[in-house]
Amino acid sequence: MRLLNGRRLTPYSNYFQTKSTSSAFSTCISSYQIESKNLLMPIFKISGAKLNKLNSLPLDKEKNLQALVEANLIEVLDLLFLDTEYTTTFGGRIDTLAVDNNGSPVIIEYKRNKNDNVINQSLSYLKWLKTQKPGFFEKLMIDKLGQDIAGKIKLDWHNPRVICIAETYSKFDIDTVEVVPLRIELMRYRYYEDGIFSLEAVNVPEPLPVIASPAINSSKAIAPAGNSLDSLLLKATNETKNLFAELREKIIAIDDSVLEKPTAFYVAYRMSNNFAEIHIGKTQLKIHLRPLDYADPKGLVEKIPEGYNWTMNRRVYLKSINDLEYIVGLIEQSYKDVI
Repeated sequence: MRLLNGRRLTPYSNYFQTKSTSSAFSTCISSYQIESKNLLMPIFKISGAKLNKLNSLPLDKEKNLQALVEANLIEVLDLLFLDTEYTTTFGGRIDTLAVDNNGSPVIIEYKRNKNDNVINQSLSYLKWLKTQKPGFFEKLMIDKLGQDIAGKIKLDWHNPRVICIAETYSKFDIDTVEVVPLRIELMRYRYYEDGIFSLEAVNVPEPLPVIASPAINSSKAIAPAGNSLDSLLLKATNETKNLFAELREKIIAIDDSVLEKPTAFYVAYRMSNNFAEIHIGKTQLKIHLRPLDYADPKGLVEKIPEGYNWTMNRRVYLKSINDLEYIVGLIEQSYKDVI
């Protein structure tokens, strides 16, 4: 993990703890948070049999919000960092520019005070991005990530994302992103005493489908457009489709809050972050999992080479219904890493 002035974010339940690399992880025993759409409840530290409320604190210059997120971008948002304060051709500066593991360009803007109109500003940057040619972004990826890593990412130019990070949002902000047909994600942060930092999704927009225009007088069948289960299942045999349906049902049953998100290449299942990504092949399912030491007596989990540099760097294959329950057990271990 990248370091920021000797400080880093360490996963801690659904939260993160800032700590010096030389200090011991001993300040907190456990913490809990209850959140609804309109109400953010406090979190607590367990001290023996007593619950002590953790106070929310402002982020000072030492713990600058933007620098903290950028230094821990893979950990908190599963994104690869490209640039900070990126100057656009019309003179504005994008706070953070990144790319996700689906190849979608990502613009991140931070709302530092109540008067910042971060959503309108983000939309202006998104408009600028869409006027550029994909080649400029591919070159940026190569310059910042290196040819080896950039070459493994297939750019999805039609599905750019905007992520806004703020301590609070108005009802106007939330209503705006619900009616604008763009991928605008609102994230709410909190910084607490004892070095606890939380980042929670306010909304989870879906990727926008890319509608292909049929050629005139074409007699060829048109495949389903956009990111959908139907398009991902096209090449699978009936046996593989049935196997996926069984696995899908069991994953969704793990937790009522599990989100299913088809992408151009796989089906993702997530809580705060992805815990399973299923690539549907003709005769098998390839499942990417989080980087853990799995209880895996059959030795089915493989480690993906370091050069890929992704969070989901473990994989397992499901080819038979006989291995279904065992694979689900591995997925449940991955799920527990994101709650």
